[in-house]
Amino acid sequence: MEAQTEEQMFVSIPKNLVKDSIWLLNRCTKPSRKEYNQIAWAVAVGFLIMGFSGYFVKLIHIPINNIIVGGS
Repeated sequence: MEAQTEEQMFVSIPKNLVKDSIWLLNRCTKPSRKEYNQIAWAVAVGFLIMGFSGYFVKLIHIPINNIIVGGS
């Protein structure tokens, strides 16, 4: 078996990428309404949890920072 030349490798890498990309697009399916609603609900809950946790961290951080710095 011959070793690939640099030019053959230069062409085969994009060719493999296109082939793999087409395979991935063919494997992907559009989610059903139920599946979409589950994903949307999970994302919304995640946003709420992250938002509230950030809010409470900031709520606790501001008074502690004012105590340490001296509230100038």
